[in-house]
Amino acid sequence: MSRRRILGTVGAAGAAGLVIGAAGGAGISSALSGGGSDTGKVGDDGAPALTTVGSTEVMFHGKHQAGITTPLQSRGHLVAFDLAPGAGRKEAAALLRRWSATAKALMAGKPTTADTGIALDAGPSSLTVTFGFGRTFFDRTGLTARRPPQLDPLPAFSSDVLDPKRSEGDLWVQIGADDALVAFHALRALQKDAGDAARVRWQMNGFNRSAGATARPMTARNLMGQVDGTNNPQQTAPDFDRRIFVPQDATGAQDWMAGGSYAVVRRIRMLLDDWDQLSLDKQEQVIGRRKSDGAPLSGGTETTPLDLNKLGPDGKPAIPSNAHARISAPAQNGGAAMLRRPFSFHDGIAADGTPDAGLLFVCWQADPLRGFVPVQRKLDRGDALSAFLRHESSGLFAAPGGPAEGEYVGQRLLES
Repeated sequence: MSRRRILGTVGAAGAAGLVIGAAGGAGISSALSGGGSDTGKVGDDGAPALTTVGSTEVMFHGKHQAGITTPLQSRGHLVAFDLAPGAGRKEAAALLRRWSATAKALMAGKPTTADTGIALDAGPSSLTVTFGFGRTFFDRTGLTARRPPQLDPLPAFSSDVLDPKRSEGDLWVQIGADDALVAFHALRALQKDAGDAARVRWQMNGFNRSAGATARPMTARNLMGQVDGTNNPQQTAPDFDRRIFVPQDATGAQDWMAGGSYAVVRRIRMLLDDWDQLSLDKQEQVIGRRKSDGAPLSGGTETTPLDLNKLGPDGKPAIPSNAHARISAPAQNGGAAMLRRPFSFHDGIAADGTPDAGLLFVCWQADPLRGFVPVQRKLDRGDALSAFLRHESSGLFAAPGGPAEGEYVGQRLLES
């Protein structure tokens, strides 16, 4: 029995836990303790049983890496590393072996070697660790012949004010968990594992609404107060895997990406003081949806499809021509789709006295040149929301498929 007692509720609940098959191939296991609050029950080891939130475990091994289709967690860390001078393919392989072993242990609620005790007594709390390779990683490791064309640099956009020191990177790690200490524990462990092989290039910290904070599961809201993520592709859709993941039967120089996905990462600062000066009606016109429930201005509920042809009483489109919802709709972009999985951020007050806050935008797709790029180009040309956003950093990373039992992440690339 680990110190985190992942199955601490088994004796109390009389079950081995609930296993849920996720579209990402990373199952979610929860040893139920009767809800999201402390039930006062006792586990087999005599200690109090973990709550539902604390006991939820996401599998490390699977067809796809965890943290892509995993439900949004309440705390996240995004961190990019550059390989140290002189480090190459051999050092990168050793690092990924260490990182994979650490991620597997922590995601299972187990301690690591020389554990710091930061998350002592907590369960795995839906911890996920996702790894990706940047374009420069292939230069540093002598693997340029196996670099996918999907990692070609993103085009420049008019709303970009990118800080190169907080952009790109050889390696990228996404950490998510429903407990802040569990997430930070994973971050510290991975940073220590990097040793002399890699150095942190940049780090960003984010959050979402905590699990169980609403009466029922709801689409998250961003720091503008808007329901954010309604139009995400549904995992039940027949073309979901084709749009989000590289085919399992991928061959050739990029066969190592089978089951993988490409992440576009953007730090988007929201000009919240300017936004808050708008009336509620104007905010809804900018977005194209009601703020109260996320329903389109053309009518219905949050999940009602946009009626882009509907006119209002004044004879104008119910959803304005430059509304964010209209311009970003898949129907307006040749069906381009990406799975948005962001975190909000707040890093205090900027030098100009305004909140340094916004969105750590992360989106997943089988090909960013067909997913993110065409949509962002269209938004760049006339989205009403762009006046309230500033894209301050950017990165593009290839996240290989999930490792099989006995494998580490990226092994099929690094040992090919």
